[in-house]
Amino acid sequence: MTPMPKGSDSGRVTELLAAAVTALGGAERTGQVQMAQAVEHAFSTGEHLAVQAGTGTGKSLAYLVPAIAHALDANHPVVVSTATIALQRQLVDRDLPRLADALAPELPRRPEFALLKGRGNYLCLNKINGGSTAEPDDRPQEELFDAVASTQLGRDVKRLAEWSSDTETGDRDELAPGVPDRSWSQVSVSARECIGATRCTYGTECFAEKARAKAGTADVVVTNHALLAINAISEVNVLPEHDMIVVDEAHELVDRVTSVATAELSATSLGIALRRAARLVEPEMAQRLEAAIATFTSALHDEEPGRKDSLDEEMATYLTVLRDSADKVRSAIDTAPSDPKAASARTEAVTALTDLSDTATRILTSYGPAIPDRTDVVWLDREEVRGTTRVVLRVAPLSVAGLLRNRIFDQQTAILTSATLTVGGTFDAMARSWGLKFGDDDEGAPWRGLDVGSPFAHGKSGILYVAAHLPPPGRDSVGSAEQLDEIEALVAAAGGRTLGLFSSMRAARATAEVMRERLDTPVLCQGEDTTSALVRRFAADDETSLFGTLSLWQGVDVPGSSLTLVIIDRIPFPRPDDPLITARQRAVAARGGNGFMAVAASHAALLLAQGAGRLLRSVDDRGVVAVLDSRMATARYAGYLRASLPPFWSTTDGARVRAALERLRS
Repeated sequence: MTPMPKGSDSGRVTELLAAAVTALGGAERTGQVQMAQAVEHAFSTGEHLAVQAGTGTGKSLAYLVPAIAHALDANHPVVVSTATIALQRQLVDRDLPRLADALAPELPRRPEFALLKGRGNYLCLNKINGGSTAEPDDRPQEELFDAVASTQLGRDVKRLAEWSSDTETGDRDELAPGVPDRSWSQVSVSARECIGATRCTYGTECFAEKARAKAGTADVVVTNHALLAINAISEVNVLPEHDMIVVDEAHELVDRVTSVATAELSATSLGIALRRAARLVEPEMAQRLEAAIATFTSALHDEEPGRKDSLDEEMATYLTVLRDSADKVRSAIDTAPSDPKAASARTEAVTALTDLSDTATRILTSYGPAIPDRTDVVWLDREEVRGTTRVVLRVAPLSVAGLLRNRIFDQQTAILTSATLTVGGTFDAMARSWGLKFGDDDEGAPWRGLDVGSPFAHGKSGILYVAAHLPPPGRDSVGSAEQLDEIEALVAAAGGRTLGLFSSMRAARATAEVMRERLDTPVLCQGEDTTSALVRRFAADDETSLFGTLSLWQGVDVPGSSLTLVIIDRIPFPRPDDPLITARQRAVAARGGNGFMAVAASHAALLLAQGAGRLLRSVDDRGVVAVLDSRMATARYAGYLRASLPPFWSTTDGARVRAALERLRS
């Protein structure tokens, strides 16, 4: 652990934290106090801080207390960004209201807080009330002829229109039950599609504008990594002006920013742009754009999936014609009519055409530099969507480190925290991916790393079992016969109570089917209901097991006897043909580094730590993390991966592990 620098005035924050903990009926935790002091020091000095705080530390309180104190002292908001809706809701619905009440007697006034999301998360009253003519035809082509989908879409839009009269926030996450994306898109607009409150008939009633206004007067603004990325990428500030930011679930930051910075061209997106624009320009101009789209999408279907390191002359010509046609149509559309309804439809069309043109331009220019110097990666995906193959050409940044450095870390002081930030035992991998100063890098922002540990006694509470006797996993994602036997023996010994984390849905489903035949205890599988409903059923019955994939690796919080065994079927390396991962590995190798260790192994280590973190969720929990991949014991990188995990007592003795599970069951 890094000690607090001398001279840090952390007394007031420590007193406020103690008052909050007492008011909330908690107990003092050393790691929580240490983290709160470090956050206060970072706010006062401007030094970035990365804090690893294990489950049970109480990290939310540890950053919220100094954030509130700073916001009230400086009369300037602190932004808190999270990766998941669950944590947003926890902060806004539980932590912040209770904390504001607890601290009010100790502060000049009661702290104010607000939740702010991207505009597309709120109902658009202008669109609901006929402000756009683009509704039903914006569905993917295959759905236009699906009577069931069409009927469901109509029912959803009707329900949303009725809900718009009842809701106070217009926030999609408050709609129960929810609706699919294609239905929500009929009643929402992106920030770039919005015509602006001053031009809109419903500007004074706009849900998104009300949320922004509330955020503008709050002391703590809770948002998400996607909106944080949009704020960094766009020229317009969508977040209130701030100089301090807390990034919780910071291990997700790079992936979320990369996702926002990824653009694509597909028959669906091109079709939407065409349908929106065709109503607004001369038929001949629309026909030229239609022809350019048809030629380009036809060529896409002839391409093989995978990374595209070179662009042949024919495809370059198709992309150029597509871009130029979109630019001509866009320039022909008047975006300033006096009628707000006409303005809305035209703004949506111009936005779609601009996205098309910008993406085509970005793809074309990405091939200018030689491969080692390229900043973007282009690849083609073939996706199955409701029985139809969707071909998509994507372009993504090779790294977002520079973006994060220039648009976030150079602009404000950042606290980056998570239960899992150290990879291979250090913060180095995370620092490099964030764009913080690393090694001899002269450009990175200075920072400090701090691991405040965990209140859990991992060595006494948990066992890390590596099934070293099993054959290494093959190319097939479904486990071997020996692995299935091992799973059966472990789950039987535990009496159910198992969370199975698999590398693919195919493996999860196949294993669940086999276990249902062999075991007397119930087995649930992701995809059979909503993930939240499955987790509730799993937590409610001690004998039930739950198998699934990626979202379960990071999203399950089940303390108590319902979860005593976490099974990980294989080391979660990224797919060997993943275009972005392989491009990043190649870039590291070109600089003389080890691409596999820096990218693929770091990715796997982080996921392993997240998966293993599902086991102990309270100080009374006990159990086993079983990794059924012998490479965790034999491969040269095994030590690196194990160093990323909590310090469980480890063994390769299956008999001892089964005996321990049987004792826990009884």
